[in-house]
Amino acid sequence: MHASLIQIAVNPDESVNSRRERVASLVAAQRGADLVVLPELWPVGAFAYTAFADEAEPLLGPTHDGMAKAAAEAGVWLHAGSFVERAEDGTLYNTSLVFSPEGERAAAYRKIHRFGFDKGEAVMMGAGEELVTVALPETVLGLATCYDLRFPEQFRGLVDAGAETMVVPAGWPERRRSHWTLLAQARAVENQAYVLAVGTAGTHAGVEQAGHSIVVDPWGEVLAEAGAAEEVLTVEFDPAKAAATREQFPALKDRRLGLAPRRLA
Repeated sequence: MHASLIQIAVNPDESVNSRRERVASLVAAQRGADLVVLPELWPVGAFAYTAFADEAEPLLGPTHDGMAKAAAEAGVWLHAGSFVERAEDGTLYNTSLVFSPEGERAAAYRKIHRFGFDKGEAVMMGAGEELVTVALPETVLGLATCYDLRFPEQFRGLVDAGAETMVVPAGWPERRRSHWTLLAQARAVENQAYVLAVGTAGTHAGVEQAGHSIVVDPWGEVLAEAGAAEEVLTVEFDPAKAAATREQFPALKDRRLGLAPRRLA
C-alpha cells in the first residue's frame, strides 16, 4: 500500500474555511495513493478550546462534504482526521471520518478518551462509546484519536475486531513528543499491527505541536517519520506483514487476561 500522511500546520491567521480549501487541494493532489490520512482537529486546532463551540459542525457539514469530494477527486481512501461535531442534541464530539475512493462515508468515529483532566476537551465534549474498524481491500483499519494512544485496552479491542493497521490522527504537544514516538511503537509491537500516527504542525492556542508523524511496522520498526513543519509524509508498506508477524510470533494467542471470563489453571 502507498500511504500519504498530511501533517497540517494550523496557523491562527488562516481562516477555517481557507484551511478546508487548502487541505482539500492537498488531498486531491495525492492521486495514486491508496490511503491518505489527516491529523486531529485540523480545521480549528486541537488546543483551541475557545473556538470549539463556534466552529462546531453537524456531521454532514462543510468538512464532511469537502473531504468527501477531495477523496473522490483523488480516488483514495481518506481518513479525514477529526473535526468538532455538534450532534443533534447539541453535544460536541471529536469526530473522525473515513471516506471511500468514491467519496462515500465509510465510517465515523467519536473519540473515546477525552484529554484535559477536567478542563478543555474533557468537559466540553462528549465521549464516544464505540470501537470502529474499516475494511479496506488490503487491510482492516482500527480507528483511534490522539489521547486514545495512551489506552492499550482500546487497541486490544480493535485487534479483536480484526484491525491490522491502526490509524491515529493527533494534535500532540511538542513537550511530550518522546511519549508520542514511544507509544506509537508500543501499540504496534504489542498488537503486531501497523501504526500510522499523524500529528499537526504549528502552534494551537499557544501550544507548540510535535509534528513528527510516524509510521511503525508490526515489529516496531519506524518506516517513516516527518519533521516538525507541515509536510506530506509518504510510505510504502505491505499490509500482509501484520498477519505474517502474528503467524511467525504468535504472542496474541497466549493472552490470558481481557478475554471471556474463565478459570486460570
